[in-house]
Amino acid sequence: MDHKSQITLSLLLSQVLVFAIARDFDCIPGFQEKIYYIEQQGDFLKDQLLLNVQFDDCQGNEDVQYEVTNPDFKVEPDGSLIALRNVTENIRVLFVNARSLHSDDMAEVKILGKKDRHNSIKNMFKVPRHLAHLRHRRSIVAPPISIPENQRTPFPKTVGKVVVSDRIQGSRFHLFGKGVDEDPKGIFRINEYTGEVSVTKALDRELIPSYQLQVETTDESGKTIEGPVELEIVIIDQNDNRPIFKEGPYVGHVLEGSPTGTIVMNMLAFDADDPTTDNAVLRYNILKQTPDKPSPNMFYIDPERGDIVTVVSPALLDRETLIAPQYELLVEAKDMAGLDVGLTGTATATIVIDDKNDHPPEFTKKEFQATVKEGVTGIMVNLTVNDKDDPNTGAWKAVYTIINGNPAQSFEIHTNPNTNEGMLSVVKPLDCEILAFHTLMIKVENEDPLIPDVGYGASSTATVQIIVLDVNEGPVFQPDPMKVSTQENIPIGSMLFTVSATDPDTLQHQTIRFSMLKDDAGWLSINPVNGTVNTTAPLDRESSFVHNSTYTSLILAIDNGTPPATGTGTLQITLEDVNDNAPYIYPTSAKVCEDSKDVITLGAWDKDLHPNSDPFRFELGRQSMSDKSWKLTQLNSTHAQVSLLQNLKKANYNIPVVVTDSGKPPLSYSTDVTIQVCSCKKGKQDCSSADAPHVSIAVILMFTLYSLFCKFLV
Repeated sequence: MDHKSQITLSLLLSQVLVFAIARDFDCIPGFQEKIYYIEQQGDFLKDQLLLNVQFDDCQGNEDVQYEVTNPDFKVEPDGSLIALRNVTENIRVLFVNARSLHSDDMAEVKILGKKDRHNSIKNMFKVPRHLAHLRHRRSIVAPPISIPENQRTPFPKTVGKVVVSDRIQGSRFHLFGKGVDEDPKGIFRINEYTGEVSVTKALDRELIPSYQLQVETTDESGKTIEGPVELEIVIIDQNDNRPIFKEGPYVGHVLEGSPTGTIVMNMLAFDADDPTTDNAVLRYNILKQTPDKPSPNMFYIDPERGDIVTVVSPALLDRETLIAPQYELLVEAKDMAGLDVGLTGTATATIVIDDKNDHPPEFTKKEFQATVKEGVTGIMVNLTVNDKDDPNTGAWKAVYTIINGNPAQSFEIHTNPNTNEGMLSVVKPLDCEILAFHTLMIKVENEDPLIPDVGYGASSTATVQIIVLDVNEGPVFQPDPMKVSTQENIPIGSMLFTVSATDPDTLQHQTIRFSMLKDDAGWLSINPVNGTVNTTAPLDRESSFVHNSTYTSLILAIDNGTPPATGTGTLQITLEDVNDNAPYIYPTSAKVCEDSKDVITLGAWDKDLHPNSDPFRFELGRQSMSDKSWKLTQLNSTHAQVSLLQNLKKANYNIPVVVTDSGKPPLSYSTDVTIQVCSCKKGKQDCSSADAPHVSIAVILMFTLYSLFCKFLV
């Protein structure tokens, strides 16, 4: 069924419904249908008949007046609804008011777009549950008003009308809300007598898409009679905004060899126009591709979704054969669903062809040569490879492995991060006399695994031939260190040890000579030919050059190679102690009180080791009979005590003390211990008169006899 047939059927069904109701009820004044439907298939043309409304005041319909809420339409006396001008805007609803002496009623005219057609027939079949619902009347009718944006002068322009049924004489219309008396103020106003609504300036839907106003009726004093009711003003969109790509820069990546139809990236533009209209319906297109090889159409963009996909075969998408690894696409977005009249916006998409590991690394030659001196470490050769994949990626970076010929782990190989070369190094010194030639097998792989259909071939392995050069190596002492024990103080010229050194260069038959490299005390000499070490001075265990009873010297061995090579050996001489040091006493001076109650503790120490040191024996030296005022008591193996036997005058006294060690034979040492006898009162010592030394009677008697003898000679 076509659209005209649907409308005709609609009208017939409506009449049938009215007649059916009329058979059951008396005539009810007003519109016989409260809702009418118009299917809009295009613009409304001037003087075009849209439909016929049916109004009956049940009294003959004399002097019926019709009013339409939209000034672009009118109703003729016979009920014909026609357009007064060409109307291109999308209008959703009209309200028609009919008034006679006997009746006043309102009908609604709904204008259906394409999306509304499905429900139009269903709505026509609906019969209200209660007749009272059909006869419901509204005092103020404020149908929605639609206004195109960007209208041209002159202003103001009448855009709609508010209708009041049973209007009270002298009442006035009052309009308020945002756009009238609230910011933005003064955009709309209403004729307080006729209800006509007008706009005072051009509007921008992208700034404010609609206005929600309030309208009421008041008496002459301003008191509200009816309302307020809501008046919605919708701004009709015009295509005045270009599509904009907001999210740039747009960069996409795709692996080389990807299947045809692989999605690379998505590009979406934004259009500020009404998204429910074609003004914001966008279509996408690729205007230009750079470079245009190997095909000018490497990629395609979905016109509706903006998905960019590959359209060439995987073989053409080979990164290693492309002119450049990336492409630039100039992408256009056009509104009006892509029609020629649509506005456009452009952006550039950069597509990078990413490398995948489809080329194994290959050595530049099958065999490498290296020469290294024995006894040295470090890099000896750099192995070079070629890899066609993208440099500095996991598909290009090489990993080297020694797979054969390195049982002693003498070699290591690492990757140079800058050149990707394999740096083969000696990490353990090589010995030409043991093995003069080495053969290594090296393999190379990538950090990333190869793709499944590519493998490592014979070119990914190489051989390295290494020649070890003989060098003149220094003699080696055996053992090292060399150790010998002897007593200290052995006779000068005594033989201590005969050193031994061998030359690793067994094929050269070289001779070795010896010399002293370090002999801090100057005690030693060495025979340069046979290596015999003799003493040149007494060996003293108690010397400052000896540590922990060990004297250390260094011996140099020199071969006769060209150039000569040297080796160093350590000679450690452990000196056995002999009793060559007498003990000594400490302290050698002290102070005591004259009341003979104080005691003096003496200690002894010996440089020698046990058993040539303690236990010590303490004794008083010889004293005159008159000076026997002191007593010495042994406390332990290292200490003794001196005490007064009687009170003495304040003076200095020299007491001879003899100490003897336990060596065999023992050594003794006599020391005069100076003791000051002081007066002590109330815990304080006074030694001021004790500075002069005490002289015994025997000394005075000797001095007297000496004086007489001198006089006799004279």
